[in-house]
Amino acid sequence: MIDRLLGGLGTRRFLEEYWQKKPLLVRGAIPGFQGLLGRDGLLELACRDDVESRFVSRVGGRWGLEHGPFEMARFRKARKPWTVLVQGVNLVLPEGDRLMRAFDFIPWARLDDLMVSYATDGGGVGPHVDNYDVFLIQGLGTRRWRVGHQRDQSLVEGLPLRILKDFRPRHDWLVEPGDLLYLPPGWAHDGVAAGECMSYSVGFRTAPTQELAEGFLTFLQDRLCLPGRYADPDLKPAKRPAELGGEMVDRVADMLSAIRWNRDTVKEFLGSALTEPKPHVFFDRPARPLSPERFAAAIAARGLRLDLRTQMLHAGTRFYINGEPAGAPAADRARLRALADRRRMPAGEGWSEAGRALLHDWYLCGFLHPGS
Repeated sequence: MIDRLLGGLGTRRFLEEYWQKKPLLVRGAIPGFQGLLGRDGLLELACRDDVESRFVSRVGGRWGLEHGPFEMARFRKARKPWTVLVQGVNLVLPEGDRLMRAFDFIPWARLDDLMVSYATDGGGVGPHVDNYDVFLIQGLGTRRWRVGHQRDQSLVEGLPLRILKDFRPRHDWLVEPGDLLYLPPGWAHDGVAAGECMSYSVGFRTAPTQELAEGFLTFLQDRLCLPGRYADPDLKPAKRPAELGGEMVDRVADMLSAIRWNRDTVKEFLGSALTEPKPHVFFDRPARPLSPERFAAAIAARGLRLDLRTQMLHAGTRFYINGEPAGAPAADRARLRALADRRRMPAGEGWSEAGRALLHDWYLCGFLHPGS
């Protein structure tokens, strides 16, 4: 499927020539594609309190932005044009998860989510720049995309949206159902509905250095345990009591030099941070949990699958699931890597006793379920 999605380029050529370099438009990437859900289905998701959603309107040249959850009456009363955007559709719609994971030639660690938008005729969110890679797949209807690469990314002041002040498009494309448009980070774009339409956006995160640094320092802070206490038994009489002395600075510098990290520390941080569920995501524990014995029999007969909301990564002998690191018996590591990569495992025996216990713990947390 991926070769068709990329217009026959192949993954290696796409990564070498287009990934984070320039846009790619593929006509008919998914033949016959009309979308995964209809307008009403998407609007119903926008009314749920466990789903992130936004409502963008433009009335008389004035932009408006509201955050969900919404009431259906909001959409019936809204003056056109307007757009509804729903994040994380992959977390609640199995077909959305499958569409998103069709791009499995890019590491899951880079994957963010599937956003689906519905727009009335003329609807959009204005010309803007995103700081992430995105594959835009057209569902219902048609949309006009204008795309450009410009240095001037200054914004119109006083708006609730980040809209470019001086948008200068280089490309102008009208996309139809099944067309795919890839945009690298930093490329300005403006999508306007030509009639009512729905678009599917598979996004890949590119975290700012500052955000990574702040997250890493918080990670270190939660794990620091430095012994000792500041002491100065050789203190001399102060000539200037308000002066911050060099000896004190040196002593504290020596104390703080005990803070250490290495590549393994960074790996632990990334594994935990990149699998951490978003704040609105919660897991449902099984209403009638299976005993360890019945659970083992169930996965042997029916296999198992990760919950749609579960994020799981692996690095060497370590595993990370929904923000938590986990060790695993050596006998089960290959199967757990396959589970993380494929998101499911077929029926069959082969798990060690310790491996089955680990899986049962995850099952009790709602992280995975019997059945492929």
